[in-house]
Amino acid sequence: MNELHIGNLTIELPIIQGGMGIGVSMSGLAAAVANEGGVGVIAVAGLGMFEPDYLKNFVEANNRGLRKEIQKARELTNGVLGVNIMVALTNFAELVKTSISEGIDIIIAGAGLPLNLPEYLSKGSKTKLVPIVSSGRAAKILCTKWKEQYDYLPDAIVLEGPKAGGHLGFKRKQLEDPEFALEKLLPDVLEEVKQFEDKYDTTIPVIAAGGIYTGAEIKEIMDLGASGVQMGTRFVTTEECDASMKFKQTYIDSREEDMEIIDSPVGMPGRAIRNEFIEKVSRGEKRPVKCPYHCLRTCNIKTTPYCIVSALLNGRKGNFYNGYAFAGANAYLATKITTVKETMEALVSEYKEARSKK
Repeated sequence: MNELHIGNLTIELPIIQGGMGIGVSMSGLAAAVANEGGVGVIAVAGLGMFEPDYLKNFVEANNRGLRKEIQKARELTNGVLGVNIMVALTNFAELVKTSISEGIDIIIAGAGLPLNLPEYLSKGSKTKLVPIVSSGRAAKILCTKWKEQYDYLPDAIVLEGPKAGGHLGFKRKQLEDPEFALEKLLPDVLEEVKQFEDKYDTTIPVIAAGGIYTGAEIKEIMDLGASGVQMGTRFVTTEECDASMKFKQTYIDSREEDMEIIDSPVGMPGRAIRNEFIEKVSRGEKRPVKCPYHCLRTCNIKTTPYCIVSALLNGRKGNFYNGYAFAGANAYLATKITTVKETMEALVSEYKEARSKK
């Protein structure tokens, strides 16, 4: 595999571990991936929930939790580390500032277009900014806005297709439409990005994401022009993943037909593994919701059938009576618990095997 270059960062393997929120990808997983030559990513959403004063000091607890996880990861690796921050979080700005002040290598921002992200960069900051988009049009809007307003272009762009796990930047009907497949979206994004690269004599690598599970799939999408990939689901069933063993086991026990699109309380479709909790919600059953902090801008606490943060935290703990697990479309391919090292070695081997067949 070719190296991935994001600004002045050189990443040995062109693999970014996807950010999986509410405690699934924290310092443990991120550091392990970074140690194997990829980009390890801490998902910021919900980190404050592991702090004792979360309910009383929402913003402070989240910032403290984020600082702790970045510092823990730094103690475990000298590799490249990133954070994934959802634009939809009500404390998005605070979390971005905290990440930059901690010297994180990369901020990956999605769940909404991060149109003002460059304004938080401090003088002399080395943090790279990588937005997530779902179309060429979104890439063009974002690049134009950043250049006009901040004289800054993305250090890289993640294009996330409809087979990703968790919240998806597509309408329900687009998820199964072949015209919105990742390999169909990529050329349009590459074309839009190239115009900015040529005009401003720069390089903006495009990272493909969403449903990529094997080394062969990495080769296929990179042959189409992607500079690297972002993948989360494959790393869930590793020893270093920060979720519980029950959470990991639900991936191993799942079947292809268990991958379900749900209507998330935040107003977006999401991909999860079907279970009793999801079935009850789909039947119209509601769980009482108490929310002292309103963590997501798009969540209407008066009408939501349940708290998605609580549901995902319960899932992370393995309490599937009161929660569920987000997962990519290929989660059912997992068959055993392995290590990050073994996973990265397998991806490289699969990539080489696919290349040799060409």
